[in-house]
Amino acid sequence: MKQVTVSGAIILRTNPQTLKKEIFATQRGYGDYKDGWELPGGKLEDGETPQDCIVREIQEELATTIKAERILGVVEYDYPTFHLTMHCILCSIVSGELKLLEHEAARWLSKENLHSVDWLPADLLILNKIEELL
Repeated sequence: MKQVTVSGAIILRTNPQTLKKEIFATQRGYGDYKDGWELPGGKLEDGETPQDCIVREIQEELATTIKAERILGVVEYDYPTFHLTMHCILCSIVSGELKLLEHEAARWLSKENLHSVDWLPADLLILNKIEELL
């Protein structure tokens, strides 16, 4: 089975109006899993660390500079045509406005509405750890 290794960003903020912690979720705009919700990110390139990957991917996909704080967890999941290893990295915004360059939609999700979107199967596996942050 094909092996795919990616980094996913858990971009955390405190909502200025509600003062609740939230994470940024994106909806895929392409591919086999179009319309599914996920942590933004992408594939590791040769010689790249998961942290370097997520900083590069968020710059490319969302025109935003982030700081990779720490790996919150690593998800292993078998999709029908490939095995996914996803490094889920807690991140903070350094600069930028999170512009959607590749995704259909995005939302800031708090603990109360974390399950209000149709998460992709692999992303569902890290939600319990994310809930502990919120």
